[in-house]
Amino acid sequence: MTPAEAHRILEENFADWVRALKPEVLETDAEHVLVRMPLGPHLSRVGGIVSGQALAALADTAMVLAAIAHAGELRLFSTTDLHTQFLRPGRGTAILCDARVIRAGRALSFTRAEMTEEDSGKIVATATATFYAA
Repeated sequence: MTPAEAHRILEENFADWVRALKPEVLETDAEHVLVRMPLGPHLSRVGGIVSGQALAALADTAMVLAAIAHAGELRLFSTTDLHTQFLRPGRGTAILCDARVIRAGRALSFTRAEMTEEDSGKIVATATATFYAA
């Protein structure tokens, strides 16, 4: 799956509020997806840092796309478990989310994501999720 194909899946199948985060798929392969989320006032909380809700949504979105890329086709994945660890305040122009499939079975996919500031390269948050494929 190409980044353009993954982005088309995102645009055609994800909720309006997820697309409002303006995620951009930069890289894809069978084990990994890299998604960029530009930062702005609409994603900031007190102190001018990116909100945790936006980071969790970015991670979930990128990990679903990684599961789809791993499957090699559009499959409907439901999040059954999502854990997000916030490590430091996120600032700058964008957050990059590198999402990877750790293991994929017939029904369950296990994924991991790392979110970094685009400008500094500092890790802002990590996440893990389990998805059920219908």
